[in-house]
Amino acid sequence: MSDSSESTDSEDTFHDAPCDPTEREDSEFPCSSCEHNEAGRADEKTEKEPEEDPLQDIEKELEALELSQSPEEKEVRLSQSLSLKEKGNQFFRDELLPDALECYSAALRLCPTSHPRERAILFNNRAATLAKMERLDVAITDCSRSLVLHPSYVKPLLRRAQLLEKQDKLNEALEDYKKVLELAPAEENALRAHAELPGRIAEQNERLKQEMMGKLRELGDLVLRPFGLSTSNFNVCQDPASGSYSVNFKKS
Repeated sequence: MSDSSESTDSEDTFHDAPCDPTEREDSEFPCSSCEHNEAGRADEKTEKEPEEDPLQDIEKELEALELSQSPEEKEVRLSQSLSLKEKGNQFFRDELLPDALECYSAALRLCPTSHPRERAILFNNRAATLAKMERLDVAITDCSRSLVLHPSYVKPLLRRAQLLEKQDKLNEALEDYKKVLELAPAEENALRAHAELPGRIAEQNERLKQEMMGKLRELGDLVLRPFGLSTSNFNVCQDPASGSYSVNFKKS
């Protein structure tokens, strides 16, 4: 599956148009404010461990903090966040992903909530970094955060669709691809998925049904064994009209 949404956005590339694979990428950099060592430790987590997101409540925390800030202070914080974002872009391009991640995180801790456009870009860029680090759940969450701030932002919508598809959450992925096509009718990845996913979803549903039937047979055999019977003593028939099943005892 190709990924035209892997690039990230800088301030001058934020748009509602179809994603451009050539757009510049954003990433983080090592510095005292980026908590580089903490990022290194986080990157060492195994995939089985639950993800902890330090930015889970960042919007509420910033709103509370900004109540006591002057407009001048907010402008200073905005400027600092933009600087962090640009440094993050360079680290992303250089494949220094833990550094990129912490820069975007640090920028999000600074960027005022009164600038949803910038915050949407930062969440999108952080999602791109997390995706490349195979931290898919948090990447999907960041895509969703970006879309809350800007619902018609194509890049995080396409990225979320691709990540959901990668996780075999095909129904959710298809819904996102449909939304992408509403905003960007010529988007190639979305067109491909829109054509392919319905068939894959049907196959997935059939596979899950067969797995469920297999487990039911195992359970039935366990229950029937004390009576000298098994599920092979019964016929399971599906009604083609309703799709429901009936069970009949086989007469010897």
